[in-house]
Amino acid sequence: MFLTISTTGTVDDPATDLGFLLHKHPDKAQRFSTSHGVAHVLYPEATAERCTAALLLEVDPVALVRRAKGRGGAPDSALAQYVNDRPYAASSLLAVALAAVFSTALKGRCEARPELPGRPRPLRIEVPALPARGGPALVERLFAPLGWTVTAQPVALDERFPEWGDSRYVRLVLEGEQTLADALRHLYVLLPVLDDSKHYWVAPDEVEKLLRSGAGWLADHPEQRLITSRYLARSRPLTRDALDRLALARLAEADDSEAEELDNAVDEEADTEEKPVPLAVQRRAAILGALRDAGAARVLDLGCGQGQLVGELLKDVRFTEVVGVDVSMRALKEAARRLRLEHMGERQAARVTLLQGSLAYTDRRLTGYDAAVLSEVVEHLDPPKLPALAYAVFGAARPATVVVTTPNVEYNVRWESLPAGHVRHADHRFEWTREEFRAWAAEVAGRYGYGVEFAPVGPDDPEVGPPTQLAVFRRNETVKEAKAA
Repeated sequence: MFLTISTTGTVDDPATDLGFLLHKHPDKAQRFSTSHGVAHVLYPEATAERCTAALLLEVDPVALVRRAKGRGGAPDSALAQYVNDRPYAASSLLAVALAAVFSTALKGRCEARPELPGRPRPLRIEVPALPARGGPALVERLFAPLGWTVTAQPVALDERFPEWGDSRYVRLVLEGEQTLADALRHLYVLLPVLDDSKHYWVAPDEVEKLLRSGAGWLADHPEQRLITSRYLARSRPLTRDALDRLALARLAEADDSEAEELDNAVDEEADTEEKPVPLAVQRRAAILGALRDAGAARVLDLGCGQGQLVGELLKDVRFTEVVGVDVSMRALKEAARRLRLEHMGERQAARVTLLQGSLAYTDRRLTGYDAAVLSEVVEHLDPPKLPALAYAVFGAARPATVVVTTPNVEYNVRWESLPAGHVRHADHRFEWTREEFRAWAAEVAGRYGYGVEFAPVGPDDPEVGPPTQLAVFRRNETVKEAKAA
Protein backbone atom coordinates (compact mmCIF):
# COMPACT_ATOMS: atom_id res chain seq x y z
CA MET A 1 0.00 0.00 0.00
CA PHE A 2 1.74 3.16 -1.19
CA LEU A 3 1.10 6.91 -1.34
CA THR A 4 3.32 9.88 -2.17
CA ILE A 5 2.91 13.59 -1.44
CA SER A 6 5.03 16.01 -3.47
CA THR A 7 5.44 19.77 -3.50
CA THR A 8 7.62 22.30 -5.28
CA GLY A 9 9.38 25.38 -4.00
CA THR A 10 12.17 27.90 -4.36
CA VAL A 11 15.27 28.85 -2.41
CA ASP A 12 13.24 31.42 -0.45
CA ASP A 13 10.29 29.06 0.00
CA PRO A 14 11.88 25.60 -0.04
CA ALA A 15 9.87 22.51 -0.86
CA THR A 16 11.58 20.77 2.07
CA ASP A 17 9.22 22.69 4.37
CA LEU A 18 7.05 19.63 3.73
CA GLY A 19 9.20 17.93 6.38
CA PHE A 20 8.17 20.52 8.97
CA LEU A 21 4.50 20.10 8.04
CA LEU A 22 4.61 16.30 8.26
CA HIS A 23 6.85 16.33 11.36
CA LYS A 24 9.08 13.82 9.59
CA HIS A 25 12.69 14.78 8.74
CA PRO A 26 13.62 14.31 5.07
CA ASP A 27 17.01 12.85 5.99
CA LYS A 28 15.51 9.98 7.97
CA ALA A 29 13.61 6.88 6.98
CA GLN A 30 11.18 6.18 9.82
CA ARG A 31 9.19 3.14 10.82
CA PHE A 32 5.92 3.09 12.79
CA SER A 33 3.92 0.19 14.19
CA THR A 34 0.18 0.33 13.57
CA SER A 35 -2.65 -1.96 14.64
CA HIS A 36 -2.60 -3.72 11.29
CA GLY A 37 0.97 -3.56 10.05
CA VAL A 38 4.10 -1.45 9.76
CA ALA A 39 4.19 2.01 8.19
CA HIS A 40 7.35 3.46 6.68
CA VAL A 41 7.91 7.15 5.88
CA LEU A 42 10.76 8.09 3.56
CA TYR A 43 11.69 10.86 1.14
CA PRO A 44 12.68 9.72 -2.39
CA GLU A 45 13.70 13.33 -3.13
CA ALA A 46 14.23 16.37 -0.94
CA THR A 47 15.57 19.56 -2.50
CA ALA A 48 14.54 23.19 -2.28
CA GLU A 49 12.90 22.86 -5.72
CA ARG A 50 11.03 19.58 -5.15
CA CYS A 51 10.28 17.35 -2.20
CA THR A 52 8.39 14.05 -2.08
CA ALA A 53 7.30 12.15 1.04
CA ALA A 54 6.23 8.52 0.67
CA LEU A 55 4.09 6.44 2.99
CA LEU A 56 4.50 2.69 2.57
CA LEU A 57 2.18 0.47 4.58
CA GLU A 58 2.97 -3.22 5.02
CA VAL A 59 -0.20 -5.08 5.95
CA ASP A 60 -0.45 -8.62 7.30
CA PRO A 61 -3.85 -9.94 6.09
CA VAL A 62 -3.53 -13.08 8.25
CA ALA A 63 -3.11 -10.97 11.39
CA LEU A 64 -6.14 -8.92 10.38
CA VAL A 65 -8.32 -12.01 10.16
CA ARG A 66 -7.06 -13.41 13.44
CA ARG A 67 -7.61 -10.12 15.22
CA ALA A 68 -11.19 -9.94 13.94
CA LYS A 69 -11.88 -13.45 15.21
CA GLY A 70 -10.47 -12.52 18.59
CA ARG A 71 -13.07 -9.78 18.84
CA GLY A 72 -15.86 -12.26 18.38
CA GLY A 73 -16.07 -12.35 14.60
CA ALA A 74 -17.50 -15.51 13.06
CA PRO A 75 -14.79 -17.98 12.05
CA ASP A 76 -14.36 -18.20 8.32
CA SER A 77 -11.72 -20.27 6.57
CA ALA A 78 -12.48 -18.92 3.12
CA LEU A 79 -9.31 -18.31 1.12
CA ALA A 80 -10.44 -14.78 0.32
CA GLN A 81 -9.92 -13.89 3.98
CA TYR A 82 -6.19 -14.41 3.52
CA VAL A 83 -5.56 -13.82 -0.19
CA ASN A 84 -6.90 -10.36 -1.07
CA ASP A 85 -5.90 -6.84 -2.11
CA ARG A 86 -5.40 -5.49 1.43
CA PRO A 87 -1.59 -5.38 1.28
CA TYR A 88 -1.58 -3.50 -2.03
CA ALA A 89 -4.64 -1.30 -2.57
CA ALA A 90 -5.35 1.97 -0.73
CA SER A 91 -8.29 1.57 1.64
CA SER A 92 -9.47 2.35 5.16
CA LEU A 93 -6.22 0.72 6.33
CA LEU A 94 -4.21 3.44 4.62
CA ALA A 95 -6.56 6.13 5.95
CA VAL A 96 -6.00 4.89 9.51
CA ALA A 97 -2.23 4.86 8.91
CA LEU A 98 -2.38 8.46 7.65
CA ALA A 99 -4.14 9.53 10.85
CA ALA A 100 -1.67 7.65 13.03
CA VAL A 101 1.58 8.64 11.32
CA PHE A 102 0.67 12.21 10.33
CA SER A 103 -1.67 13.05 13.23
CA THR A 104 -0.13 16.47 13.94
CA ALA A 105 -0.17 17.44 10.26
CA LEU A 106 -3.80 16.29 10.00
CA LYS A 107 -4.69 18.71 12.81
CA GLY A 108 -2.92 21.57 11.02
CA ARG A 109 -0.27 22.15 13.69
CA CYS A 110 3.44 22.88 13.40
CA GLU A 111 5.15 24.16 16.54
CA ALA A 112 8.50 24.72 14.84
CA ARG A 113 6.98 26.81 11.99
CA PRO A 114 3.46 27.82 13.06
CA GLU A 115 2.98 29.97 9.95
CA LEU A 116 3.24 26.98 7.59
CA PRO A 117 0.05 24.93 8.17
CA GLY A 118 -2.34 27.65 7.06
CA ARG A 119 -0.48 28.37 3.82
CA PRO A 120 -1.66 26.53 0.66
CA ARG A 121 1.08 24.80 -1.28
CA PRO A 122 1.26 23.24 -4.75
CA LEU A 123 0.65 19.59 -3.95
CA ARG A 124 0.74 16.43 -6.03
CA ILE A 125 -0.59 13.25 -4.44
CA GLU A 126 -0.23 9.86 -6.11
CA VAL A 127 -1.87 6.57 -5.15
CA PRO A 128 -0.78 3.79 -7.53
CA ALA A 129 -3.61 1.38 -6.67
CA LEU A 130 -6.92 2.71 -5.41
CA PRO A 131 -10.11 0.63 -5.30
CA ALA A 132 -12.85 2.75 -6.86
CA ARG A 133 -16.32 1.32 -6.56
CA GLY A 134 -18.00 3.63 -9.02
CA GLY A 135 -15.07 3.95 -11.38
CA PRO A 136 -13.02 6.98 -12.46
CA ALA A 137 -16.17 9.09 -12.82
CA LEU A 138 -16.91 8.77 -9.09
CA VAL A 139 -13.31 9.59 -8.20
CA GLU A 140 -13.69 12.80 -10.21
CA ARG A 141 -17.01 13.65 -8.52
CA LEU A 142 -15.51 13.21 -5.09
CA PHE A 143 -12.22 15.12 -5.42
CA ALA A 144 -12.88 17.78 -8.09
CA PRO A 145 -15.34 19.84 -5.97
CA LEU A 146 -12.58 20.17 -3.37
CA GLY A 147 -10.32 22.03 -5.80
CA TRP A 148 -8.22 19.14 -7.09
CA THR A 149 -7.27 18.44 -10.67
CA VAL A 150 -8.01 14.73 -10.86
CA THR A 151 -6.42 12.02 -12.98
CA ALA A 152 -7.97 8.61 -12.37
CA GLN A 153 -6.45 6.14 -14.82
CA PRO A 154 -8.17 2.74 -14.89
CA VAL A 155 -5.93 -0.25 -14.26
CA ALA A 156 -6.47 -3.14 -16.68
CA LEU A 157 -7.35 -6.55 -15.30
CA ASP A 158 -4.49 -7.98 -17.32
CA GLU A 159 -2.51 -5.97 -19.87
CA ARG A 160 -1.90 -9.18 -21.85
CA PHE A 161 -5.64 -9.62 -22.34
CA PRO A 162 -7.13 -6.18 -23.07
CA GLU A 163 -10.46 -7.77 -23.98
CA TRP A 164 -10.95 -8.55 -20.28
CA GLY A 165 -11.43 -4.83 -19.67
CA ASP A 166 -10.54 -2.71 -16.66
CA SER A 167 -10.36 -3.72 -13.02
CA ARG A 168 -12.03 -1.78 -10.23
CA TYR A 169 -8.71 -0.10 -9.45
CA VAL A 170 -7.38 3.24 -10.66
CA ARG A 171 -4.09 5.03 -10.48
CA LEU A 172 -4.95 8.32 -8.81
CA VAL A 173 -3.10 11.62 -9.21
CA LEU A 174 -4.37 14.76 -7.43
CA GLU A 175 -2.86 18.17 -8.16
CA GLY A 176 -3.79 21.52 -6.69
CA GLU A 177 -3.08 24.38 -4.30
CA GLN A 178 -4.14 23.11 -0.88
CA THR A 179 -3.04 23.26 2.72
CA LEU A 180 -1.49 19.96 3.69
CA ALA A 181 -4.01 19.50 6.52
CA ASP A 182 -6.93 19.84 4.10
CA ALA A 183 -5.33 17.41 1.66
CA LEU A 184 -4.83 14.79 4.40
CA ARG A 185 -8.42 15.22 5.61
CA HIS A 186 -9.73 14.71 2.08
CA LEU A 187 -7.74 11.48 1.79
CA TYR A 188 -8.69 10.29 5.27
CA VAL A 189 -12.39 10.46 4.43
CA LEU A 190 -12.48 9.64 0.72
CA LEU A 191 -10.07 6.69 0.49
CA PRO A 192 -12.38 4.40 2.51
CA VAL A 193 -15.40 5.88 0.71
CA LEU A 194 -14.02 4.74 -2.65
CA ASP A 195 -13.02 1.33 -1.31
CA ASP A 196 -16.50 1.03 0.29
CA SER A 197 -15.32 -1.77 2.60
CA LYS A 198 -14.00 -0.76 6.01
CA HIS A 199 -11.73 -3.21 7.75
CA TYR A 200 -13.05 -2.47 11.24
CA TRP A 201 -16.37 -2.28 13.04
CA VAL A 202 -18.02 1.10 12.55
CA ALA A 203 -19.20 2.47 15.91
CA PRO A 204 -20.98 5.76 16.77
CA ASP A 205 -17.64 7.51 17.34
CA GLU A 206 -17.06 7.25 13.58
CA VAL A 207 -19.61 10.04 13.16
CA GLU A 208 -17.37 12.33 15.21
CA LYS A 209 -14.34 11.37 13.12
CA LEU A 210 -16.24 12.08 9.91
CA LEU A 211 -17.51 15.48 11.04
CA ARG A 212 -14.12 16.45 12.40
CA SER A 213 -12.27 15.56 9.20
CA GLY A 214 -15.08 16.87 7.00
CA ALA A 215 -15.26 20.25 8.74
CA GLY A 216 -15.26 23.07 6.22
CA TRP A 217 -15.99 20.98 3.12
CA LEU A 218 -18.33 18.04 3.65
CA ALA A 219 -21.45 20.07 4.51
CA ASP A 220 -21.40 21.66 1.03
CA HIS A 221 -20.09 18.70 -0.97
CA PRO A 222 -22.45 17.67 -3.82
CA GLU A 223 -21.84 13.98 -2.95
CA GLN A 224 -22.40 14.52 0.77
CA ARG A 225 -24.96 11.71 1.15
CA LEU A 226 -22.88 9.11 -0.70
CA ILE A 227 -19.75 10.06 1.25
CA THR A 228 -21.54 9.90 4.58
CA SER A 229 -23.29 6.62 3.87
CA ARG A 230 -20.20 4.81 2.61
CA TYR A 231 -17.87 6.20 5.28
CA LEU A 232 -20.27 4.93 7.96
CA ALA A 233 -20.52 1.49 6.33
CA ARG A 234 -24.09 2.22 5.19
CA SER A 235 -25.38 2.22 8.77
CA ARG A 236 -28.71 4.02 8.51
CA PRO A 237 -28.83 5.33 12.12
CA LEU A 238 -25.26 6.66 11.96
CA THR A 239 -25.77 8.14 8.50
CA ARG A 240 -28.97 9.84 9.61
CA ASP A 241 -27.19 11.26 12.66
CA ALA A 242 -24.30 12.59 10.58
CA LEU A 243 -26.54 14.15 7.92
CA ASP A 244 -28.67 15.84 10.58
CA ARG A 245 -25.59 17.35 12.16
CA LEU A 246 -24.20 18.45 8.81
CA ALA A 247 -27.49 20.18 8.06
CA LEU A 248 -27.26 22.06 11.34
CA ALA A 249 -23.62 22.88 10.62
CA ARG A 250 -24.72 24.76 7.51
CA LEU A 251 -26.58 27.11 9.81
CA ALA A 252 -23.44 27.92 11.76
CA GLU A 253 -21.37 28.20 8.60
CA ALA A 254 -23.77 30.78 7.16
CA ASP A 255 -22.13 34.14 6.71
CA ASP A 256 -23.46 36.27 9.57
CA SER A 257 -22.25 39.46 7.94
CA GLU A 258 -24.28 38.64 4.81
CA ALA A 259 -27.39 37.97 6.89
CA GLU A 260 -26.99 41.21 8.83
CA GLU A 261 -26.39 43.13 5.62
CA LEU A 262 -29.76 41.92 4.34
CA ASP A 263 -31.36 42.74 7.69
CA ASN A 264 -30.02 46.27 7.37
CA ALA A 265 -31.41 46.76 3.88
CA VAL A 266 -34.91 47.61 5.08
CA ASP A 267 -33.56 50.35 7.33
CA GLU A 268 -31.13 51.69 4.74
CA GLU A 269 -34.00 52.10 2.28
CA ALA A 270 -35.83 54.35 4.74
CA ASP A 271 -35.29 58.04 3.98
CA THR A 272 -34.13 59.28 7.38
CA GLU A 273 -31.37 61.65 8.39
CA GLU A 274 -30.25 59.49 11.30
CA LYS A 275 -28.46 56.23 10.69
CA PRO A 276 -31.00 53.45 11.39
CA VAL A 277 -30.39 50.76 13.98
CA PRO A 278 -29.67 47.47 12.17
CA LEU A 279 -32.38 44.84 12.53
CA ALA A 280 -29.87 42.37 13.98
CA VAL A 281 -29.11 44.84 16.77
CA GLN A 282 -32.83 45.40 17.39
CA ARG A 283 -33.34 41.63 17.53
CA ARG A 284 -30.65 41.12 20.14
CA ALA A 285 -32.04 44.00 22.18
CA ALA A 286 -35.52 42.46 22.10
CA ILE A 287 -34.13 39.10 23.24
CA LEU A 288 -32.20 40.70 26.09
CA GLY A 289 -35.34 42.57 27.15
CA ALA A 290 -37.37 39.35 27.22
CA LEU A 291 -34.69 37.60 29.30
CA ARG A 292 -34.51 40.47 31.77
CA ASP A 293 -38.30 40.52 32.11
CA ALA A 294 -38.18 36.80 32.87
CA GLY A 295 -35.56 37.33 35.59
CA ALA A 296 -33.23 34.83 33.92
CA ALA A 297 -29.69 34.50 35.23
CA ARG A 298 -28.47 31.25 33.62
CA VAL A 299 -29.05 31.37 29.85
CA LEU A 300 -28.54 29.00 26.93
CA ASP A 301 -27.90 30.42 23.45
CA LEU A 302 -28.86 27.46 21.25
CA GLY A 303 -27.36 27.72 17.77
CA CYS A 304 -25.01 30.46 18.99
CA GLY A 305 -23.04 30.62 15.74
CA GLN A 306 -20.17 33.06 16.05
CA GLY A 307 -21.23 34.33 19.45
CA GLN A 308 -22.77 37.76 18.85
CA LEU A 309 -25.62 37.22 21.33
CA VAL A 310 -23.31 35.53 23.83
CA GLY A 311 -21.16 38.66 23.79
CA GLU A 312 -24.18 40.90 24.45
CA LEU A 313 -25.30 38.70 27.34
CA LEU A 314 -21.87 38.88 28.95
CA LYS A 315 -22.08 42.68 29.04
CA ASP A 316 -24.95 42.46 31.55
CA VAL A 317 -23.84 41.19 34.97
CA ARG A 318 -27.34 39.93 35.80
CA PHE A 319 -26.66 37.02 33.44
CA THR A 320 -24.41 35.00 35.72
CA GLU A 321 -23.93 32.02 33.39
CA VAL A 322 -24.07 32.02 29.59
CA VAL A 323 -23.75 28.83 27.57
CA GLY A 324 -23.39 28.94 23.79
CA VAL A 325 -24.24 25.71 21.96
CA ASP A 326 -23.55 24.96 18.31
CA VAL A 327 -22.99 21.90 16.16
CA SER A 328 -20.08 23.49 14.28
CA MET A 329 -16.63 23.49 15.88
CA ARG A 330 -15.54 26.10 13.36
CA ALA A 331 -18.30 28.45 14.52
CA LEU A 332 -17.40 27.83 18.17
CA LYS A 333 -13.73 28.58 17.48
CA GLU A 334 -14.75 31.82 15.78
CA ALA A 335 -17.01 32.64 18.74
CA ALA A 336 -14.11 32.06 21.13
CA ARG A 337 -11.94 34.35 19.01
CA ARG A 338 -14.57 37.10 18.86
CA LEU A 339 -15.21 36.88 22.59
CA ARG A 340 -11.44 36.88 23.27
CA LEU A 341 -11.85 33.98 25.67
CA GLU A 342 -8.10 33.47 25.94
CA HIS A 343 -7.68 37.05 27.19
CA MET A 344 -10.71 37.20 29.53
CA GLY A 345 -10.24 37.72 33.21
CA GLU A 346 -10.85 34.69 35.40
CA ARG A 347 -14.15 35.95 36.78
CA GLN A 348 -15.57 36.82 33.35
CA ALA A 349 -14.36 33.57 31.78
CA ALA A 350 -16.12 31.62 34.53
CA ARG A 351 -19.45 33.03 33.30
CA VAL A 352 -19.24 31.65 29.75
CA THR A 353 -19.11 28.14 28.27
CA LEU A 354 -19.12 27.08 24.63
CA LEU A 355 -20.40 23.57 23.91
CA GLN A 356 -20.62 21.51 20.75
CA GLY A 357 -23.97 19.80 20.41
CA SER A 358 -26.84 19.07 18.06
CA LEU A 359 -30.19 20.73 18.77
CA ALA A 360 -32.01 17.77 17.24
CA TYR A 361 -30.98 15.51 20.14
CA THR A 362 -31.54 15.60 23.89
CA ASP A 363 -28.52 16.69 25.91
CA ARG A 364 -28.33 16.37 29.69
CA ARG A 365 -25.85 19.24 29.83
CA LEU A 366 -28.65 21.65 28.85
CA THR A 367 -31.06 20.93 31.71
CA GLY A 368 -31.65 23.20 34.70
CA TYR A 369 -31.27 26.61 33.03
CA ASP A 370 -33.48 29.65 33.53
CA ALA A 371 -33.85 30.43 29.85
CA ALA A 372 -32.93 29.32 26.36
CA VAL A 373 -32.75 31.34 23.15
CA LEU A 374 -33.36 30.09 19.60
CA SER A 375 -32.51 33.19 17.59
CA GLU A 376 -32.93 32.78 13.82
CA VAL A 377 -32.45 29.01 14.13
CA VAL A 378 -35.70 27.17 13.37
CA GLU A 379 -35.89 28.32 9.75
CA HIS A 380 -32.57 26.59 9.01
CA LEU A 381 -34.00 23.15 9.83
CA ASP A 382 -35.91 20.91 7.46
CA PRO A 383 -39.55 20.89 8.69
CA PRO A 384 -39.46 17.15 9.57
CA LYS A 385 -36.69 17.94 12.09
CA LEU A 386 -38.72 20.54 14.00
CA PRO A 387 -40.50 18.04 16.31
CA ALA A 388 -37.11 16.67 17.41
CA LEU A 389 -35.88 20.21 18.10
CA ALA A 390 -39.06 21.01 20.07
CA TYR A 391 -38.71 17.87 22.17
CA ALA A 392 -35.01 18.44 22.86
CA VAL A 393 -35.61 22.03 24.02
CA PHE A 394 -39.13 22.10 25.50
CA GLY A 395 -39.52 18.45 26.45
CA ALA A 396 -36.04 17.46 27.70
CA ALA A 397 -34.08 20.63 28.63
CA ARG A 398 -37.27 22.41 29.87
CA PRO A 399 -35.91 25.86 30.74
CA ALA A 400 -38.34 28.16 32.53
CA THR A 401 -38.33 30.56 29.56
CA VAL A 402 -37.65 30.05 25.86
CA VAL A 403 -37.23 32.96 23.44
CA VAL A 404 -37.62 32.22 19.74
CA THR A 405 -37.12 34.62 16.83
CA THR A 406 -37.63 33.90 13.14
CA PRO A 407 -38.18 35.93 9.94
CA ASN A 408 -41.68 37.02 8.95
CA VAL A 409 -41.98 36.04 5.29
CA GLU A 410 -44.85 38.50 4.76
CA TYR A 411 -42.44 41.39 5.28
CA ASN A 412 -40.18 40.27 2.41
CA VAL A 413 -42.23 42.31 -0.09
CA ARG A 414 -40.96 45.46 1.63
CA TRP A 415 -37.38 44.62 0.65
CA GLU A 416 -36.74 45.88 -2.83
CA SER A 417 -33.31 44.22 -2.76
CA LEU A 418 -34.87 40.77 -2.29
CA PRO A 419 -36.22 39.15 -5.49
CA ALA A 420 -39.87 38.10 -5.32
CA GLY A 421 -40.34 34.59 -4.01
CA HIS A 422 -36.83 34.36 -2.51
CA VAL A 423 -36.08 33.60 1.13
CA ARG A 424 -33.71 35.89 2.99
CA HIS A 425 -30.83 33.46 3.16
CA ALA A 426 -29.86 30.58 0.90
CA ASP A 427 -29.79 28.16 3.84
CA HIS A 428 -33.35 28.94 5.01
CA ARG A 429 -35.50 25.83 4.58
CA PHE A 430 -38.68 27.88 5.00
CA GLU A 431 -39.91 31.23 6.28
CA TRP A 432 -43.20 31.46 8.18
CA THR A 433 -46.06 33.89 7.96
CA ARG A 434 -47.26 35.33 11.26
CA GLU A 435 -50.15 32.88 11.31
CA GLU A 436 -47.88 29.89 10.64
CA PHE A 437 -45.43 30.90 13.36
CA ARG A 438 -48.23 31.40 15.89
CA ALA A 439 -49.74 28.02 15.01
CA TRP A 440 -46.41 26.23 15.48
CA ALA A 441 -45.70 28.06 18.73
CA ALA A 442 -49.17 27.36 20.13
CA GLU A 443 -48.88 23.65 19.31
CA VAL A 444 -45.45 23.38 20.96
CA ALA A 445 -46.58 25.34 24.01
CA GLY A 446 -49.66 23.17 24.45
CA ARG A 447 -47.75 19.93 23.99
CA TYR A 448 -45.02 20.71 26.53
CA GLY A 449 -46.86 22.79 29.14
CA TYR A 450 -45.84 26.33 28.27
CA GLY A 451 -47.69 29.57 27.72
CA VAL A 452 -46.60 31.76 24.82
CA GLU A 453 -46.73 35.47 23.97
CA PHE A 454 -45.69 37.23 20.78
CA ALA A 455 -43.97 40.54 20.02
CA PRO A 456 -42.74 42.33 16.87
CA VAL A 457 -39.08 43.13 16.23
CA GLY A 458 -38.36 46.02 13.89
CA PRO A 459 -40.88 48.35 12.24
CA ASP A 460 -44.39 46.86 12.60
CA ASP A 461 -45.95 47.43 9.18
CA PRO A 462 -49.77 47.69 9.42
CA GLU A 463 -50.20 45.44 6.37
CA VAL A 464 -47.43 42.85 6.53
CA GLY A 465 -46.24 43.03 10.13
CA PRO A 466 -42.64 43.25 11.41
CA PRO A 467 -39.52 41.88 9.67
CA THR A 468 -38.80 39.59 12.64
CA GLN A 469 -41.32 37.83 14.85
CA LEU A 470 -40.55 36.91 18.44
CA ALA A 471 -42.22 34.44 20.80
CA VAL A 472 -41.63 34.12 24.54
CA PHE A 473 -42.55 30.74 26.02
CA ARG A 474 -42.97 30.46 29.79
CA ARG A 475 -43.31 27.11 31.51
CA ASN A 476 -46.74 26.87 33.15
CA GLU A 477 -45.48 26.03 36.64
CA THR A 478 -43.14 29.01 36.43
CA VAL A 479 -46.07 31.31 35.61
CA LYS A 480 -48.03 29.92 38.59
CA GLU A 481 -45.05 30.47 40.91
CA ALA A 482 -44.72 34.06 39.70
CA LYS A 483 -48.41 34.77 40.34
CA ALA A 484 -48.25 33.21 43.78
CA ALA A 485 -45.26 35.38 44.66
